[in-house]
Amino acid sequence: MGVLHTFITDDGGKCGVITHRSGHSDLITFSDAADGDAATKVSLRLSEDEAHTLAELLGGTRITESLSALETLPGLTIDWFTVDYDDHIAGQPLGDLAAKGVVGLTVVAVVRGETANPAPSGDFRVFPGDTLVVAGSPEKVAKAFSFYRSGGVKAAAAAVASIDSPPGA
Repeated sequence: MGVLHTFITDDGGKCGVITHRSGHSDLITFSDAADGDAATKVSLRLSEDEAHTLAELLGGTRITESLSALETLPGLTIDWFTVDYDDHIAGQPLGDLAAKGVVGLTVVAVVRGETANPAPSGDFRVFPGDTLVVAGSPEKVAKAFSFYRSGGVKAAAAAVASIDSPPGA
C-alpha cells in the first residue's frame, strides 16, 4: 500500500507520513499503548502536489535562512533567473560568461522541474522554464541577466566592465 516514515518530536509527539504508491500521502499523528486513551490522533490526506508544497514549506525555511545568511556577505547577491521562450539563452548552452564580459559570476545551479543541476558546465543547454541560480556582485548579476535576456550586455552595465578587467588592462 505504501511506506510509513515516523519520528518522535522533542516534546514527545509522534508523527508520521505514509507515502502511497498512488502518489498521495497521509500526514499523521498517532499514539501507542503507553499514551492511553487520552491521546489525540489526526490524519490529513494530501495529494501529490499538496505533499510537495508541504515539503517545500517545511524544508524551504532552512534553505531560505541559509541563503539569507549568505546574502549578508558584503558584495554577494544570490538571485534566480527564470528562462522564458523569448530569452536569448533559451535553447542555448550556458556558455562562458567571462568571454561575454561577465567575470566574477557563478551559475550555482540550473533547476529544471523538480531536479537541480548543480555547477553546470558551459555546454549545459538551457530551456524555457529552467531557473538559473546565480551568485556574484549585484552588478555582475544584472549584467548576466541582461545577457540571458538579450544576448548582449547593456551599455549602462558596460561601465561596470572596467571592474572586470585586471589592473593595467
